[in-house]
Amino acid sequence: MTLPPLAHIAFTIVLLALGGLGGTVMAWLGMPLPYMLGSLTASALAVAVGQRRFPAGYEFPMKVRMIFVGVIGTMIGARLTPDVLSLLPLMLVSVPAVAVFVLGAHATNYLIFRRLGGYDRATAYYSGSPGGLFESILFGEDAGADVRILTLMQFLRIIVVVTLVPVGMSLWEGHPVGSAGGMSFSPGATDWHDIPLVTVIALAGLWVGSRLKLPAAQLMGPLLVAGALAMTGLVDVAAPGWLVAVAQVVLGTGLGIRFTGMTRTMFLRGMGLSVVSVSAMMGLGVLLAAGVHIATGLPTDMLVVSFAPGGVVEMSLIALSLAANPAIVTLHHLVRILFTVGEMALVHKRGWLNR
Repeated sequence: MTLPPLAHIAFTIVLLALGGLGGTVMAWLGMPLPYMLGSLTASALAVAVGQRRFPAGYEFPMKVRMIFVGVIGTMIGARLTPDVLSLLPLMLVSVPAVAVFVLGAHATNYLIFRRLGGYDRATAYYSGSPGGLFESILFGEDAGADVRILTLMQFLRIIVVVTLVPVGMSLWEGHPVGSAGGMSFSPGATDWHDIPLVTVIALAGLWVGSRLKLPAAQLMGPLLVAGALAMTGLVDVAAPGWLVAVAQVVLGTGLGIRFTGMTRTMFLRGMGLSVVSVSAMMGLGVLLAAGVHIATGLPTDMLVVSFAPGGVVEMSLIALSLAANPAIVTLHHLVRILFTVGEMALVHKRGWLNR
């Protein structure tokens, strides 16, 4: 059945409520990136359990998702404070190493998904991107990739990384880190009056991103606008932690419903491939982190978090709990996203993988 407008809105609200409940449960359990993974899990379960009754042709409102992607981009860009400038000399080795990581990880993942997974070229390539979740889905869909597998593998990458890295770092440090350690992505105490500024920057960034036709415009536009303002030191961009949590619920819920039609065999096979993929990427990341540490003296644990191909938010939370400068970690992840999205945009533009 196809939902009329009011029923579509009501159904979306119900899905978001389920997503919020899932995020709350995972936050209570102390899981990493709880609102993103919790809402994703809840909406995916809703699809799986009620698959026969799920409204035919239902699509999550793209404008709603776009606005909250802009909020996330704004909060990431806000971390590019003037302090980052003084750290740039230390990154002359580490930032190029991120480019090496992106190319090496993507090539390795492609071989894993193509040879072990038996996926077609487009599905293997876009499933293996070590970042740019939303962009890989958009580009992959245009190239004829299997969106169900692509979505599954991208989310399994995030799930496995943001679950294992905090656990591994907690064992290494001897105490909980990241979300499980009670850290918050919000930079400090914020009030309701901060929300209009974040909203204005997000909307302005969305406009800039679309006008400049940036890759991943919904994320990169707000990120660049917020980053430019933060770098001047004249504007302190902040948002309540709950707003970031709501944004994660919206994104997680919207993407979780894309598991419609996913079979148990497909999921289990994807999980096995994801473990192999993430293990290979983390092995490469640890090697590069060790090399950069020798060359620059930057802390190895901070560099490992900087190379981990997980969520930017969670990696920044782990950096905070390690007493590491989160700006360094965030910048490395921004570079990873930029390199990954740029590489995919080039391949997409050339149409090398189109069927």
